[in-house]
Amino acid sequence: MSVQAHLEELKKKHETLSGEVEAAQRSPGMDDLKIAAMKKAKLRLKEEITRLSV
Repeated sequence: MSVQAHLEELKKKHETLSGEVEAAQRSPGMDDLKIAAMKKAKLRLKEEITRLSV
């Protein structure tokens, strides 16, 4: 897999996770720890995207 293809895959995962986090935050019964874990995963993806983009 090329770096560009890998970047595109990471961006798709980041976008999907972003939507899931937003939906979870709107849901009153959602566990705060799960939301925090999702946010950390999203941040790791963003950092990897940034690292590979340079």
